[in-house]
Amino acid sequence: MLVGGSRPRDRGRRATAVLIGLTVAAAGAAACSTDSESVDAGANGVALAVTPGEGGGRLSPDSPIAIQAQRGTIQDVTVSTKGTPVEGDLNADRTQWRSRWTLDPGADYDVTATALGKDGRTRTVSSKFGTAKAKRTVATTVEAPFNKEKVGVGIPIIVNFDRPVTDRAAVERGLEVRSSRPVEGGWHWFGDQSVVYRTKKYWPRHTNVSFRAHLSGVSAAKGVYGGKNYRVDFRIGDEHISKASEDSHEMTVRKNGKKVRTIPISMGMGGATQYTTTNGNHLTMEKDDPVVMDSSTVGCGPGCAGYYRQVVNSAVRISDSGEYVHSAPWSVGSQGNSNVSHGCINASESAARWFYNFSYRGDPFKVTGTSRKLEPENGWGYWQLSWSDWTKGSALKRSMTTGPQVTAQTAPA
Repeated sequence: MLVGGSRPRDRGRRATAVLIGLTVAAAGAAACSTDSESVDAGANGVALAVTPGEGGGRLSPDSPIAIQAQRGTIQDVTVSTKGTPVEGDLNADRTQWRSRWTLDPGADYDVTATALGKDGRTRTVSSKFGTAKAKRTVATTVEAPFNKEKVGVGIPIIVNFDRPVTDRAAVERGLEVRSSRPVEGGWHWFGDQSVVYRTKKYWPRHTNVSFRAHLSGVSAAKGVYGGKNYRVDFRIGDEHISKASEDSHEMTVRKNGKKVRTIPISMGMGGATQYTTTNGNHLTMEKDDPVVMDSSTVGCGPGCAGYYRQVVNSAVRISDSGEYVHSAPWSVGSQGNSNVSHGCINASESAARWFYNFSYRGDPFKVTGTSRKLEPENGWGYWQLSWSDWTKGSALKRSMTTGPQVTAQTAPA
């Protein structure tokens, strides 16, 4: 179940590209070179340079825009384009400005910078250049969360690509997470076509989160660039944490730390791996009502001694190996005292319906007491990994603390 984010629709001709208060219209022009545009007004005047300068062919989309001032301070930078607005960062002494993300392939840019010199005079320099078109692009889908979705405190951000990514570090630098409350988190690659963001601890409940993938123009592999940007905004709901015990045959559900219900259950009967409920830290992944349970998906098709195909209601998925919490009126007599299922967690019709309505995607769900360990890649078993093992899966080998503003660590080096 994959959904792609989308770019904001407002793409005006002019995009201001600096995080300072002044915006000055482009004025004046300077002599050009193949590397930069510059103005040098003498020993006490400001020397101002824009890179790239005019002239030459179209540039690679991952070429940065840079402004350098000597003997003065940068007052304003403006970048005009029909594509994605260009964001940038100004250093502490206001002598250097650099674009934060990569540029759109096949786009034209007009750059104007103004600086104030030690002599009290301002100087302005301009440059026009274009980026090369991308012959091959990588498509991106965001599996979770959905845009505007209310989710659980364990929710990951899952990003999938339609072709292998060989420059994982470049792609990871283009991924940004902002949150209304500070949270430590990090990215982890599973193969070369999927990267997942997880927090160190669960998200604080009622946190607003914005995921932004600045991938347009990112060099994902040799000759392959990101084709577009994505944005997904979501909200963390109440804290829902459930624990299902094979030993007690009970499922305990807590909301914001308070126990709200204890539900008699029946779990996997065992005897074979596929009939043993996986043990460990799951997340609720999706909800279906009804869903068809078919043993063919675990290798037991028609003619197999244990073959089954059955429609069940109020089903909440917790793994990719076919495990759900679902309504099972046929096993009510066993719920609370014995395990008779093929691996799912059986509950009564009323209890399953209540849990179905209660759950968000991304709610932590822990199973204890069984002999089959949940693998990190079985569904959303990401919380099975320790934090140190999680951060080792980052191409940049680091975690970051997110907040309402852009996280500095994600900016290109």
